[in-house]
Amino acid sequence: MTATEASLRVLQFTDPHLTGSPDMRVRGVATAATLARCVAHAKRRHPQPDAVLLTGDLVHDDPLGYAALRERFADAGAPVHCLPGNHDDPAGLAGNLAGAPFAHDFARRHGAWLFVMLDSTVAGEHGGHLGVEQLAQLDAALAAQPDAFALVCLHHHPVPHGSAWLDALMLDNARELFAVLARHPGVRGLAWGHTHQPFEGMHGHIRLMGTPSTCMQFAQNADEFEVDDRPPAYRWLELGAHSGIETGIEWVDEHA
Repeated sequence: MTATEASLRVLQFTDPHLTGSPDMRVRGVATAATLARCVAHAKRRHPQPDAVLLTGDLVHDDPLGYAALRERFADAGAPVHCLPGNHDDPAGLAGNLAGAPFAHDFARRHGAWLFVMLDSTVAGEHGGHLGVEQLAQLDAALAAQPDAFALVCLHHHPVPHGSAWLDALMLDNARELFAVLARHPGVRGLAWGHTHQPFEGMHGHIRLMGTPSTCMQFAQNADEFEVDDRPPAYRWLELGAHSGIETGIEWVDEHA
């Protein structure tokens, strides 16, 4: 079986909100410990992934947290694709997570699939936006590899989730993003973090996937900010050699 004929196993971890101290808590959650639990669970259930996705809010406004993230994924054994969230500093993320296994390519081919990592952050804002230049770069990257199936990732959710406070902080120009994606039939998946809750849907031929946080979850369908009691989580994806996507969320309680 050739590389383009094999399926890919991919793991997505998002919104760990790490700090410079493993003992520091974010809203009462020991975020370093919950990430460690999710990664350990993934190593048992989904060993030897072909790629790992880290989709933003890797630290909680504290660049010292990147050292803990580097240590946690140092032995990933696969490329660890990173993109920033609204609690990250994009330059600080790239500088602190330089070198293997961490990857900061805008687009990288894995077998039959092209992974595209977008930066939807806006300095000083919690909501997201994709500039004209980045949308053009996305369009060009997809056009350059028309034989590839594409998984596009970003931090901010491009579709409403039904929570008024959270949807005020979504990607503010999702229409422009979907207009670019619609021009490329090879795009099969769009994945994000930010919302601290699961989401599944379709937009034309594109599977939509929102992934819960490795630390705490936000209550669904809540008009105001509210944390619920669901455990930490991550997502696995099986990207088929012929465009199919199988995926699921692993909820990792203290006994998992």
